[in-house]
Amino acid sequence: MNAEQLQKTLRASQYAEQVLSLHSTFLEQDYAVDQFQYSLTTEKIHQLVQETLANLADEIQWMKAIRILRARLMFRWIWQDANQLTNVVTLTQELSDFADASINAAKEFARVPLLAKHGEPVGYNGKVQDLIVIAMGKLGAQELNLSSDIDLIFAFDEQGETNGRKCIDVQQFCILWGQKLIYLLEHITADGFVFRVDMRLRPWGDGSALAISHIALEKYLSQHGREWERYAWIKARVVSGGKEGDDLLEMTRPFVFRKYVDYTAFEAMREMKAMIEREVARRNISDDIKLGAGGIREVEFIVQVFQLIYGGSKLELQDRQCLVSLQHLGEVGLLDEQAVIDLEDAYLFLRRLEHAIQALNDQQTQSLPTEKDLRNRIIETLSFATWEQFLDVLNEKRSKVIYQFEHLIKEKGCDSPAENFSQLEQQLDDLLDEHAKNLIHEFWYGHAIKKLPAKAVQRLKEFWPHLIEAVLQSDQPQMALVRLMPLVESVMRRTVYLVMLIESKGALQRLVKMATVSPWICEELTHYPVLLDEFLSMDFELPKRKDLEDSLRQQLLRIEIDQVEDQMRVLRLFKKSNVLTVAASDVLAESPLMKVSDALTDIAEVSVTATLHLAYQMVAKRHGYPLDAEGQRCSLQHIAFAVIGYGKVGGIELGYGSDLDLVFIHYMDEQADTDGQKVISGFEFAMRVAQKFMSLMTTQTLDGRVYEVDTRLRPSGEAGLLVTSLKAFEQYQLKSAWVWEHQAIVRARSIAGETTLRAKFEELRCKILTLPREEQSVRQEVLNMRQKMKDHLGSSKEQKKDGIFHLKQDAGGIVDIEFMAQYVVLAWSGTNPDLAHYSDNVRILEDAAKAGCLSSDDVSALIQAYLSERAESHRLALANHNMQVSAADWHDTREVVCKLWQRLIDPTATFALESE
Repeated sequence: MNAEQLQKTLRASQYAEQVLSLHSTFLEQDYAVDQFQYSLTTEKIHQLVQETLANLADEIQWMKAIRILRARLMFRWIWQDANQLTNVVTLTQELSDFADASINAAKEFARVPLLAKHGEPVGYNGKVQDLIVIAMGKLGAQELNLSSDIDLIFAFDEQGETNGRKCIDVQQFCILWGQKLIYLLEHITADGFVFRVDMRLRPWGDGSALAISHIALEKYLSQHGREWERYAWIKARVVSGGKEGDDLLEMTRPFVFRKYVDYTAFEAMREMKAMIEREVARRNISDDIKLGAGGIREVEFIVQVFQLIYGGSKLELQDRQCLVSLQHLGEVGLLDEQAVIDLEDAYLFLRRLEHAIQALNDQQTQSLPTEKDLRNRIIETLSFATWEQFLDVLNEKRSKVIYQFEHLIKEKGCDSPAENFSQLEQQLDDLLDEHAKNLIHEFWYGHAIKKLPAKAVQRLKEFWPHLIEAVLQSDQPQMALVRLMPLVESVMRRTVYLVMLIESKGALQRLVKMATVSPWICEELTHYPVLLDEFLSMDFELPKRKDLEDSLRQQLLRIEIDQVEDQMRVLRLFKKSNVLTVAASDVLAESPLMKVSDALTDIAEVSVTATLHLAYQMVAKRHGYPLDAEGQRCSLQHIAFAVIGYGKVGGIELGYGSDLDLVFIHYMDEQADTDGQKVISGFEFAMRVAQKFMSLMTTQTLDGRVYEVDTRLRPSGEAGLLVTSLKAFEQYQLKSAWVWEHQAIVRARSIAGETTLRAKFEELRCKILTLPREEQSVRQEVLNMRQKMKDHLGSSKEQKKDGIFHLKQDAGGIVDIEFMAQYVVLAWSGTNPDLAHYSDNVRILEDAAKAGCLSSDDVSALIQAYLSERAESHRLALANHNMQVSAADWHDTREVVCKLWQRLIDPTATFALESE
């Protein structure tokens, strides 16, 4: 036995003295004195708990055994800490491991009598429900201190009932389970306790149900979760609960870590800090090394505020542990190297001091003692000669924390334009016409403002100078302000958005610029303010296909198949938010046109794919699965159904306001019955899938609709069936279709559905397009169809005389170029099959040059004209303008297109744009 180390341990802790007097054999344990220099692995701690409690069925014996084990381990940890045989990180990890093992052991012990009385808790999904135990606070971060309580939340995956002799619902079962777990750990016996358990961080706090379902927790966080709870949930960790627990925790991540750069965290931090300061003053606990100025909590606040602001986009900042996240903040450049060093040094010192304070009497306190003896014990443990010397070091470290904390808070909001507001107002007033001035006056003195809560009015007044300052910096201040006013009015009750714009000057400037360029974007944000979440987080990179798929899948994952309204809302907001992202990238990052169209097409395809699978599941749930044409069961993995995109979506050329031209085909046995309880034929099954798809896509709700869908390009048009078998589609196209329908197939492409069926369609498309055709006949059919479109959709004679050019429909416009590409495919792919490979105009034209059907110069000029006209059509859509532009501005471009049209399609046409 090391007498000197023993003496130092007993001086460090009166509690250790008590433990040793009750359990003198601890020093003789084989793992004790000579093993104190070694750390305990997680596996070893769990093994110790299991061995200690093995074969103990009696509750009193069980509670006695684990409490004695706790005393043994506490004595060991105090010994190590007092003699500097461990460090803060190792000690807190071991303490947390013991808490985890104790919780799991108590949970299993508490379960047995409940099962005997009530049976297994079975969810409506048919699965036996587990008690999900979520650790919060220091236990969640695996940073538990010597005498910490443990913050827990109890949850379960699915509501239901038990299957025993005394039936109760799953929630009541889990409440009883949790109550017993708490009792086993915190009830004080002659041997003490294991852990004090704090449940106040659960939704609604004290007085609410002790256990909550996954869906109820999700609803609470989305509708009622407060800013301080976001701080709390940073450290949340599943101690027990399996996959359901992991899924539940994953669900909470978007609540904690917003996808956008979230400056509202500053506001929440200021409010929490003020609340703590009031509490410190009320209780006169300025010497509290956790809550006092420069204490542990301020270090955690500094780390957590950066986590909440940037954690959604910088995943490395989502770590639960303070020191790990502190290092990451330095690595990503959010804190300078010296700040990281100072904060880490202070944190480790304060945590070791915290252990020294708590070791004295096994009490959960962070206040410096006032008694001389206790002070002497602490400075001996921490190796200081005097209390004054210790205070000098403590105050030095706390002052560095205070500096970093104050710097962080004051850095934001110190440059408020409110000080120069009268000057800003005058500048703006000089630029506004009477209409704009009246608009502002009506806004501030109207009924909407009068009905606002006082806090919302205050936030609005704080925001207004920032808005004016940003507007004055724009090229068109009046236009920007007038377009933004409806948006401000729509979000002024949701003050979180105003705070975000106050704190993030860059986001506000981007919003003003977008308003100047695009009233369409302003209108979208005004009608659907939730889209501001996306807008404020944008990094102006176009969304990637895989990210889109993962995002939509995760959003739909937790929605039950019969929750149609929720599914529709997710689909609509997914589409709108991502199209907004593309628009922002288009306007602010000047993304290339082709990339923009690719992204818009990806959004549509991902939406169509998800909607098709939802529709298929809904019909299959009610009627079972049909058989395919070869007699195989059409499960969710083999749906024998495909969606064909025509027009802009087929040609990978979607714009902002484009609808979707779709055709549905299937490969089912139309006569065979489904295998469900409500039997229908395969034909009816396919029809219902198509109808359900249309309903999900096109139903108008408060969130708008996903897309307008046009199905008139299906066989026989509006008179034809909504969905067609592959065989019937083939017969129609080969025997009955008009040439213009084959024209449409040039831009057709399978965009969703079963892989094999999609491949069959692509083969059929190639077969149709490479049919031998008489060139002159194709030319005449294309010419006739083009003339009909000009007559019905082009500019009138009066408009042409006024110098108006319809960018899409008039001669030399987009449709002329599309028709030439379609002519190339229909006329020449019989002898050049490669021309039928692509569905987009640019690559069709490029292949025509490769095949020698058109000259490289002609193709280059035509593609340049096409891209210029399409880029302008995108700008017009963003500006809420129609396709009519000044003919004079487009003379040279139209001349290129018209001359090629004359040579390729209509030799009799004359190029006389000026006289149109």
